[in-house]
Amino acid sequence: MKKNHKNTYWKNFWYGLKTSWNGLKISIKHFRKLNQRNKPKGLENRNYSQEKDGLVTFFYPYETIPMPDNGRYRLYNEIEDCIVCDKCAKVCPVDCIEIEAIKATEQVGTTSDGSPIRLYAGKFDIDMAKCCYCGLCTTVCPTECLTMTKVYDYSEFDVTDMMYHFTNLSPEKAQEKKDFLVQFQKEKSEKNVPKTDIVAEQIDAKTSEETPKKPIFRPKIKPIIKKEEE
Repeated sequence: MKKNHKNTYWKNFWYGLKTSWNGLKISIKHFRKLNQRNKPKGLENRNYSQEKDGLVTFFYPYETIPMPDNGRYRLYNEIEDCIVCDKCAKVCPVDCIEIEAIKATEQVGTTSDGSPIRLYAGKFDIDMAKCCYCGLCTTVCPTECLTMTKVYDYSEFDVTDMMYHFTNLSPEKAQEKKDFLVQFQKEKSEKNVPKTDIVAEQIDAKTSEETPKKPIFRPKIKPIIKKEEE
């Protein structure tokens, strides 16, 4: 009984020493490969988590993991290609996009894909503090000027700094465009009045002044004369 107990003790001792040595060999193997680094790979890479040699820790923010192209991160609008169609603001489920379109009197320019631009963007604000990163606004954009970039670490101390302004017009310039549009529409409406109507109005006014006024006819009731009885 004592002999079997003694054999079990030494058996466990040598087993523990063997397993400890195996773990130490793995640690020594990793120490020898400390000068090796895994090559940065995107998350969409199938071999992303299969690297066994070298360090896998990135020195953030100096090193970052490559982001996939179809990721949903911070929104960006290329205002030069924007036709101010307002589709992104209408489809947004949280109303984080605010647009103020100003009609132009003529074609302003063309986008990179050849689409004509007939509106000014007096305001194009995106509140990323409200954004739910659904990506619907980028889907409905006809000129693909609204995209989601790979920037994801854009935290701010003040929540108002999460409001991004993409308009290329200053408030003074936007007000100038509005005033010019009002003046243009006013001149156009005056120009489109037919001359025949103006001449007819002048003739009617002149004739009404020359012709004498007709006397007002007021009917009178004749008195009833009773015949004397014979």
